Amino acid sequence: MAHDEALDSFLAEQPPKLHRSDRRLARAMREAYPIGVPALIMKSSTDRLGESAGYAFHLGTPDELLRRIASWLLTNAGDDQRVLLRLVGRLWGRHGREDVALAALLLANLDHVALGVDPWAVLASSTRSSEPAEALLLSIEELLRAGREMP
Repeated sequence: MAHDEALDSFLAEQPPKLHRSDRRLARAMREAYPIGVPALIMKSSTDRLGESAGYAFHLGTPDELLRRIASWLLTNAGDDQRVLLRLVGRLWGRHGREDVALAALLLANLDHVALGVDPWAVLASSTRSSEPAEALLLSIEELLRAGREMP
């Protein structure tokens, strides 16, 4: 089974009620990250990269798979994206490379007008006093790519 098919199969198996809880979504996303990741050949290099960048963990999930996961989350959220907004903060809090990247993708693509939030304020409130530069740059890049105005 191809990596994309394995991920699609995993996501299709998730119950619809999963989208009612940011905790359950975060747990499911942690399970989804390794799907499609090359075998442990890359393990030592991803460990070193994650450690040097200041992440809590780095599984080596390709960006294209993270984008597929973000698309699935946004599609299945329906009209109410409040759970996804809470998920952004939860993902930042876990401090994994995949979590930060997924949080950036979600934050950039949420309907901020409907949620009544400023994406830059959400980003600022999610960060701690010390963050990996890569994480901040990734979030800023995704927000700008999505057409969000700089503050």
